[in-house]
Amino acid sequence: MQSFRKGSALLPLAALAATLAAGVQPSSAQGLFDMLFGGQPRQGTRLQGEFPPPPAPKKPVAVTKISSPTYNTYKADRLVRVDFSALSSSPQNAAFAPTLTGNTFREALSGLDAFEFTAEPSVAKALVAYYSANPDFIWVSGTSVNARGQETVRVLGEAASHGLEPADYAVSIPANAYSPDDTAGRLKDLIRFEMALSARVLRYVHDAQQGRIEPNRISGYYDFPAKPLDMPAVLKTLAHTQEARAYLESRHPQNPEYQALRIELESLEASAENEIVVDPKLLLKPGETSTELPKLLTLIARNLDDQMGADFGEVLARLGTSETYVPELVPVFEAVQKKAGLKPDGVVGPRTVATLAGNSKADRLEKVKVALEQLRWLPSDLGSPRVFINQPAFSASYIDGGEEKLKTRVVIGKTSNQTSFFYDEIEQVDYNPYWGVPQSIIVNEMLPRLRSDPDYLDRSGYEVTDAKGRRIPSSSIDWSQYGGKVPFSVRQAPSEANALGELKILFPNKHAIYMHDTPQKAFFQRDMRALSHGCVRLQDPRGMAAAVLGTSVDYVAEKLKQGHSSEKVTRKIPVYVAYFTAWPDLSGKVEYFGDVYDRDTRLRQALDATEAVRVPAS
Repeated sequence: MQSFRKGSALLPLAALAATLAAGVQPSSAQGLFDMLFGGQPRQGTRLQGEFPPPPAPKKPVAVTKISSPTYNTYKADRLVRVDFSALSSSPQNAAFAPTLTGNTFREALSGLDAFEFTAEPSVAKALVAYYSANPDFIWVSGTSVNARGQETVRVLGEAASHGLEPADYAVSIPANAYSPDDTAGRLKDLIRFEMALSARVLRYVHDAQQGRIEPNRISGYYDFPAKPLDMPAVLKTLAHTQEARAYLESRHPQNPEYQALRIELESLEASAENEIVVDPKLLLKPGETSTELPKLLTLIARNLDDQMGADFGEVLARLGTSETYVPELVPVFEAVQKKAGLKPDGVVGPRTVATLAGNSKADRLEKVKVALEQLRWLPSDLGSPRVFINQPAFSASYIDGGEEKLKTRVVIGKTSNQTSFFYDEIEQVDYNPYWGVPQSIIVNEMLPRLRSDPDYLDRSGYEVTDAKGRRIPSSSIDWSQYGGKVPFSVRQAPSEANALGELKILFPNKHAIYMHDTPQKAFFQRDMRALSHGCVRLQDPRGMAAAVLGTSVDYVAEKLKQGHSSEKVTRKIPVYVAYFTAWPDLSGKVEYFGDVYDRDTRLRQALDATEAVRVPAS
């Protein structure tokens, strides 16, 4: 028989049951307590066999939002004084066979004493390294600047044709006239010219191949690998060629887009300013008034085709000087917008203004120069086939063999969740994909709601897993204990409501950016499509998937019917998630776009900072 122990005695369970059945009056409740547990409980102590009290609720942790990358105040590398003393003290290189001017070079080295010459640290190091191993002139023969040197100076002087600043590479050729009695003075002029030209050539080659600035210093939104440049090898190549121009020109990007932008630059430089200049930031709604309106009406009237003339000629003749956007003028602008492929909403904004008036000459010149600089960050050969996404144009193209096989509208990141500027390689297509929610969205957007509604993810079709990959209900998590980092993964299962739609195209990168479908199809009808969290949404995802896989849209449709799966892209296809406010189509015609993230302005600030450092250079 089971029994409880009271002290050293045993109390039969039957007796206990009888006692309970008889009922216990409140006055004898303490006696029952004594009988069962042997004495009164002590205040503040836990009874034997009792569950512990629940822990006190923890104080909620404050949510620390995950911030997007920021823009930095650009700092260019400071110039350093070149230490030419190392050249005089360097030992003779037994493997180096000097030319007839080799001894003259040695004699001329004393002319570098007290020569205050500054250059970028990498250039200064390369000068000393090259001339220590190769103690001879490149640009001088006898007592004169040779043809190679003269041609190189001319090439540097033409830097503006590449959108560069000629003053950054300017070197003065010593005058031919000198006193035969002043050989030492002549050698000093020549050796200093030699070093100055070599330094500016290295700067030029660096700028042509890599750009004048380091884009990754501007912001975390820029992500470009370093391009290796062996500067001593550059000088060695130039020392052994008579084709200095060809070599220096070959350091610039060698793609049709770069050449088209150079042609546009030359054309703009030779053109007159727009006769009618309209405020590019104009925003005019029906019923509002602006002095810019008559300018736009003049441009519309000037370019009327037969249909537009028949429909609106009389209205324009009667209201062409109106500064008030009256209802009769709204259909005119809607027709202009529809013809240009814009949303025909009658609201006159920057894109409508750009369609009618274009950008000012100064604005277009600046956009082209910025585009030339940015192209230097990309590979010289962009590759074929390739996918090119131009964020300001809100478009993505599949290009193969010099033909644009597909062009589709895209949605890019909001100004608060900007799409980065980088390039990568396409690897995979996911059909009916899962959406792995980024930590930034979990913390910044989901976590505040989960604190008051922990069941939210379960109800909405999301899966939550812990660090070991085990599924757990979101309702079982005390979300108030997590602030800036949540130790759970969240993903949305494939469905019609999935944020990625029916497929995504991956090119794994640290920014977690990829191309994908979207259930929000209406966004593609808008003109300004900076609306996502940073990924690139495609209006024609099946077409792009078929293109990169080298198959048909019908094949993609069949794969989608089979549920969730993935397929590797077996060809090398680079993808450029680019940002160009001036960009040529494949015919070479340059188109201009708005600076949706204001990145051109920040790039100009970086270029100005670089110029400020270079100005004191000799």
